[in-house]
Amino acid sequence: MSSPETTPPAGVRAVRSTDDDAGPAGPEPDATDCTDAPDAAEVKAVDWDRLPDAVRSRLAELAATAIAGMPPAQLPVPLRRLARFHPAKRAKLGGASLVAELSCSAAFRADVVAWWDEHRPGELAAELASEADDPLTAAAAAVLVGDPSAADVVAAAARRGEVGELRAELDAALSRIDKLTIELERLRGELGESRSRERSAGAQREHEYQQLRRRVSEQGARLRAALDASAAAERTVEDVRRAAATELSEVRAQLERERVRAAEERRRADRAAAEVAAARQAAKEARKADEVRLSLLLDTLGGAVTGLRRELAIGGGGPRPADLVAGATAGRAGGAVDTLTALDALLSVPAVHLIVDGYNVSKTGYPELPLADQRERLAGQLAALAARTGVEITVVFDGAGVVTAPTRGARGLRVLFSDPGVLADDVIRDLVAVEPQGRPVVVATSDRAVVDSVRQCGAHAVPSAVLLGRLVRS
Repeated sequence: MSSPETTPPAGVRAVRSTDDDAGPAGPEPDATDCTDAPDAAEVKAVDWDRLPDAVRSRLAELAATAIAGMPPAQLPVPLRRLARFHPAKRAKLGGASLVAELSCSAAFRADVVAWWDEHRPGELAAELASEADDPLTAAAAAVLVGDPSAADVVAAAARRGEVGELRAELDAALSRIDKLTIELERLRGELGESRSRERSAGAQREHEYQQLRRRVSEQGARLRAALDASAAAERTVEDVRRAAATELSEVRAQLERERVRAAEERRRADRAAAEVAAARQAAKEARKADEVRLSLLLDTLGGAVTGLRRELAIGGGGPRPADLVAGATAGRAGGAVDTLTALDALLSVPAVHLIVDGYNVSKTGYPELPLADQRERLAGQLAALAARTGVEITVVFDGAGVVTAPTRGARGLRVLFSDPGVLADDVIRDLVAVEPQGRPVVVATSDRAVVDSVRQCGAHAVPSAVLLGRLVRS
């Protein structure tokens, strides 16, 4: 069934197109923008902008069902994309576009009505006839087919909807009233029980109150007795405190006398210790003076013996017969000492002089120690070697970096530091050079330049590692 075409209101344009291209759905059209000429009386009869939402939803469902079976070329351009959607999704997502096209295009409404008449004949008429069964579908069918009484049917459907909503609200209110009545009865029962319990609790509290009053009275009597006993105890404690204070003052006085006596004893002990230290120092100085006098006496005796030798021409200083042999000369080049056995052999030679390159040996043996600790350790080991072998030992350190007290040598050990601007290597060369020809000299170093120069002067060179091995064994 199709509705007669009428002239659309002014300002409404036609939106139906015969273009087969299915472009994307544009913005939802506004009913006031339509320009279709038909159905002017119908549009005036039904105000599409004021249709109830339920009627608009039912119109969208009818149109969504119809466009699924309509040819794409027959559909308006904005609705072609919706034709591919599921019917339920089509009505839900494109409902506004479908209703807008129905309100603007009488031709689209006629196509929808024609589809229903063709595929479901009589269904729309049946809906109109059975308005009382489904007023929303009847109102949508009346609007769609352009029934003259469509406005009345829509109004009746709106009223039926409002009445249904009011009835639903009334039923909900009555249900809430029933629930509240049941809740009120329950609360009244609980209130009665609470009042009964409160009365019982009040009687119990009154009984407990009387018991507490009796207990408080008894405790009051006990408290007064306890206070009297506490006062007596405080008086006793005060007497004991006074006696203890007197005894404590006497003990403090005794302690002070003992402290004074102990201080006097300490002073006497300090004076005795000072006198003993002074006596030891005096004895040490006297022994040192005796040693100096003995040394001077020995030097005097040695000078006298030397003078007698010179006067009597004993052991003259002239050349020995072996020194006058032609065709041979005494070599001045020293040898290399690479083993502990060779070093022990040299150290057993009488009047041998061992010269040690200090930092060269200490940095080879224990480089992890600070320089001051290296000097102390090497000097102690060399002193022990000198004490065991009787060898004259001279150790030379670079003096430029020494900022602490220099290491002191022991008997038989001489500790030297080079002057600022002078290298320890040069001091070692000078020590070798000043030794008289023929005296055995051993230089302990691993410095190749020092080794070459001292060997040219007749000294023997021993590596630092070999000397360290000898010192460890000592």
